[in-house]
Amino acid sequence: MSRWIRFVGWLFTSLTGLCCLMILAMVVIILGDILVHGAPGLSWEFVSAEPRVGMTEGGIFPAIFGTVALVLLMTAAVVPLGVATAIYLHEYAAQDSRVVHLVRLALQNLAGVPAIVFGLFGLGFFVQFAGGGLDALFFGGRLAFGQPCILWAALTLAVLTLPTVVVATEESLRAVPKSYREAAYSMGATRWQVMRRVVLPQSVGGMLTGAILAISRGAGEVAPIMFTGAAYYLPYLPKKLNDQFMELGYHIYVMTTQSPDVEATLPILYSTVLVLLLVTFGLNFTAVIVRSRIRRRLRQT
Repeated sequence: MSRWIRFVGWLFTSLTGLCCLMILAMVVIILGDILVHGAPGLSWEFVSAEPRVGMTEGGIFPAIFGTVALVLLMTAAVVPLGVATAIYLHEYAAQDSRVVHLVRLALQNLAGVPAIVFGLFGLGFFVQFAGGGLDALFFGGRLAFGQPCILWAALTLAVLTLPTVVVATEESLRAVPKSYREAAYSMGATRWQVMRRVVLPQSVGGMLTGAILAISRGAGEVAPIMFTGAAYYLPYLPKKLNDQFMELGYHIYVMTTQSPDVEATLPILYSTVLVLLLVTFGLNFTAVIVRSRIRRRLRQT
């Protein structure tokens, strides 16, 4: 019997290890293929110049700038809202409340909605309703915000990534021991003081983890921004919140589906995909550095 148990344990360990190796191999193959075919097309002009001759010459700097600006605007919108929602749900609201149940149900539904639906939602709510309302109130009906732009695209992505931030923040709040809160309350601290001095410093790492996951997803989404602000060819940078913008993911999508000669555009496609990965990794790496420094500072204090 003991031999059979050891054999089953060895078999289970081998199968799980094999699954991990398969996942690692797939990642290495995909990244290796992109690196081999995309690296030869990278040059300083490609990443720093503006597109020319209908994107057949020049570079993709407006798309890089638009992607970074879009992700930063999305992060600035989703992180405060997601963190505040998670704090209310976990620390303030009664867990048997109907409102809490409805909010959690809404978050679960949001996490399962296809990305293209968020794009249609952004077009109807942000562009037509909110943007059209702003134009009617402040611009005399003149078209200013009632059109696709980088602001509405960022807010649409914020709605898309909101469940990720809320779940990650709630998990970090749940990881803070109850004894920490009870000790602070026993010393006469108010609920806000406990949150500000005890709970939030202990859970800031999880909050930033949620932001990192949101950045990873938002940087690669194409469907939500197709209707809310992205443009294929704009040889200039967005200077205002109501400007349209180029984005790397959407640029890759259009070149793949609309190009009359896909084979001729493959080198540009591979190089653009490589740049998108590097931009995403760079944004994630920056967030990881910020998180590690905050954690180190909290340990010291």
